[in-house]
Amino acid sequence: MESGEDYSLFETRKDKGRHIRRIYAISLFVAICFIWAYRLSHIPAYGKWAWLGLFAAELWSGFYWLFGQALRWNMLFRKTFINRLSERYENSLPRVDMFVFTADPIIEPPMMVINTVLSVMAYDYPAEKLSVYLSDDAGSDITFYALLEASTFAKHWVPFCKRFKVEPRSPAAYFNTLVSTNSHDHNHAKDLDAIKKLYVDMKRRIEDVVKLGGVPSEARSKHNGFSQWDSYYSRHDHDTILQILLHERNPHNSKDVDGFVLPTLVYMAREKRPQYHHNYKAGAINSLLRVSSRISNAKIILIIDCDMYSNHSQSVRDALCFFMDEEKGQEIAFVQFPQNFENLSKNDLYGNAISATVEVELHGADGYGGPLFIGTCCFHRRDALCGKKFNSQYKNEWNDENEKEVVKANLHELEVESKALASCSYEENTLWGKEIGAIYGCLVEDVITGLWIHSQGWKSIYYNPPRKAFFGIAPTNLLHTLVQQKRWGEGDFQILFTEYSPTWYGEGKINLGLLMGYWRFNYSATTCLPILYYSFIPSLYLLKAIPLFPKMSSPWFIPFAYVILGESSSTLIEGLISGGTIKGWWNDLRMWLYIRTSSYLFALIDIVWKFFGRSYSSFAVTTKIVEDDDVSQRYKNEVMEFGTSSPFFTVLATLALLHLFCLLATIKELVLCKVALTGEKMALQVLLCGFLVLINFPIYQGLFLRKDKGRLPSSHTIKSTTLALSACIFFKIWN
Repeated sequence: MESGEDYSLFETRKDKGRHIRRIYAISLFVAICFIWAYRLSHIPAYGKWAWLGLFAAELWSGFYWLFGQALRWNMLFRKTFINRLSERYENSLPRVDMFVFTADPIIEPPMMVINTVLSVMAYDYPAEKLSVYLSDDAGSDITFYALLEASTFAKHWVPFCKRFKVEPRSPAAYFNTLVSTNSHDHNHAKDLDAIKKLYVDMKRRIEDVVKLGGVPSEARSKHNGFSQWDSYYSRHDHDTILQILLHERNPHNSKDVDGFVLPTLVYMAREKRPQYHHNYKAGAINSLLRVSSRISNAKIILIIDCDMYSNHSQSVRDALCFFMDEEKGQEIAFVQFPQNFENLSKNDLYGNAISATVEVELHGADGYGGPLFIGTCCFHRRDALCGKKFNSQYKNEWNDENEKEVVKANLHELEVESKALASCSYEENTLWGKEIGAIYGCLVEDVITGLWIHSQGWKSIYYNPPRKAFFGIAPTNLLHTLVQQKRWGEGDFQILFTEYSPTWYGEGKINLGLLMGYWRFNYSATTCLPILYYSFIPSLYLLKAIPLFPKMSSPWFIPFAYVILGESSSTLIEGLISGGTIKGWWNDLRMWLYIRTSSYLFALIDIVWKFFGRSYSSFAVTTKIVEDDDVSQRYKNEVMEFGTSSPFFTVLATLALLHLFCLLATIKELVLCKVALTGEKMALQVLLCGFLVLINFPIYQGLFLRKDKGRLPSSHTIKSTTLALSACIFFKIWN
């Protein structure tokens, strides 16, 4: 009998540096407590309210810091053994359904969508057990045309990938890799040239259709699926459109050029009616859950966004190592892979790598029973996603006899029956969106769905493999990044006001550490208040030479210095260990500030207005491409992109100028020796203001130094300068 460790399909390793992390966390918390004590024991007679405001900011920041430390207290790392999986289960591997989601053919170009589809169709896995579903919430005939083209190209691409063990298996990514390395195996050069020509021809045809703005009648006549667009059609008012493009029940059209069956391929645009709320991506997930249960009914489901192509052909097998483990597999609801991005600049100008979350915090959540569901790159157990509670009697059963029953009907019958499952009225008076499937009622349906699954007794796994499993496209300008972060912050905070709030819904159902991990994200939007206060009030009080921090010779200066240096050092070390750079750490620090003083501010404002019935939050798809060559070049050169007017930029520019004016005024006073005696008392305040000026240098460039189209508009310069000067003058003369 093999030992448990040798027999398991995966191994778990604890963080080697956990003891150092814990000692550091305890020491830093002691320093934070000393800062609180200083504030309460040294309340001045003049500037009392500013002082108490700083205490409130430091108090909340300290508690919020504790939530983050909970995710660093018990980090776990996983390793899979796919060779053991193959030895035991190769002939009885379960079916896997893969859900790909798109919502806008302009923001999410059809070529990007089909590259993702092709990458998962070509997994190193029995093709007859794979089914790929594309949910198109735009109901675009162009996207459907692109998927038709992809279904034909797949007959060449899938066998090519398996024959030559291609990595990655997104055609665009693979061909880009060849260009960058300028090398490939000479033995398959002929096949490579042929497949590349097929891809280029397909790309040209799709791009021609995109330029036309619709599929021409000649192309429509070649496939009867387009008849569903011939009747009255509106993006927000149309019948269900569903087409099974490839299926083993149609052997004449479902085999590749080598004669092997291809994965099932299905297109779905669910019914839309103005009088029905479609619940965004959560609604699309639930529609596909029902449709796929009729067509393939796989026990494992991959949920992936259309901009996150598969970068590793073994990812399905990696996930199954967790689900099919004999000892612990039955309690696992989902396996979350990290989001990684292929278009990050060298030093990650906009902090889109979210390395603290991907490389640290999700590993920490894994230590308490599982990471959050982040909405993409995630393999789910169908039973858990469809509302089944976990108990000790639940057993893994991988016999697929029940799965095969669903394909006995002919394809036309399957399409007709499946369309009804994607209708607007199907969910009326049911538990869909409440206790079955993805949960409704929040902008971040993924987080709330993961919490609901955890509360049903299930656990989840975070797996961050050596070879990145998925690669996507990150925003390439500042505004798109800030808007995306606003949606995440707003959605996470909204959860606190729903029946699924972790505070009461998760209490007693999930580990306290995981509960604090959820709070870490739920309360992120509220951090705008202490950060804004801390970056606004100390700078203004420089104008009156009123100290708000201890002088450098005071023992009370030590905890402030320790917290500043300790946190700066720890984030720098985390960044470097994660493969980042010192400049990348600096950029990440800048984005940390920008997100909290703009994105989270507007998220909080929107939530407050919505509470009073004056605002309605809606889902926004972030642009995935760079259209302008100049914008692309500036991004490559790591020049921050503004280029348009936005309230986000008004806030950031006003704060940056306020810091600059306050620092210049203070330097002027120091030069004139008017504050020489109080210089030591003001040192920390001056350093804070100087840091804020230094980190805002890209904004000063955008306001005054740059001449390109990516600079801040002149209207922003005038508006922000006026607001910042007015604030300084008003505060200076106000007694």
